[in-house]
Amino acid sequence: MAFVEPVTLKARGVALVPLALEHEDGLLAAAADGELWQLRVTSVPEPQETRAYIETALKMREAGHRLAFAVTDEASGTVLGCTSYHDIVPSLKRVEIGYTWYAKRCQRTHVNTTCKLLMLTHAFDTLGCHVVGWRTDNFNHASQRAIERLGAHKDGVIRGHALRRDGTIRDTVMYSLRSGEWPEVRAQLLYLLDKPRSSQE
Repeated sequence: MAFVEPVTLKARGVALVPLALEHEDGLLAAAADGELWQLRVTSVPEPQETRAYIETALKMREAGHRLAFAVTDEASGTVLGCTSYHDIVPSLKRVEIGYTWYAKRCQRTHVNTTCKLLMLTHAFDTLGCHVVGWRTDNFNHASQRAIERLGAHKDGVIRGHALRRDGTIRDTVMYSLRSGEWPEVRAQLLYLLDKPRSSQE
């Protein structure tokens, strides 16, 4: 039995469903909202690469390294984006959250906050994780602000760490949250979700 098994997580009208080939058209439509693949600092697949993107995620799930979710509207099933547990280390009870992107219309709404609440709750309260981590491009300032708003600790920067799609080499900013910090972060996420949506991101 894998440390992280496929599971569907739901709250506040958002459902995280294990990513499958049947989500190809939905991912295409979500990424087209804002032409997100043109951003240098995200992992959004180009339209012709969407199926390969899903197939890669499924191979990583089979290997135990990643569990990708389609972020969907619970009522309609419409795909809103994608997010994942990745770099799963069962011996340390550690996962990272990443490969996260949303259709432009869903950005700066309750969707991301809800997804983080669902994934962190499952990681800490169900899987018993000791640490949850994040990593992001040093130029992805919006992602860094979103992670820092969660209350995650900035661990440092790994320089010359990975290739971007345009062939340049990025520095990677690393963050983490320990299990002892989770109760306060959960309270903050619930507080944010109960505020007017214009204040969420």
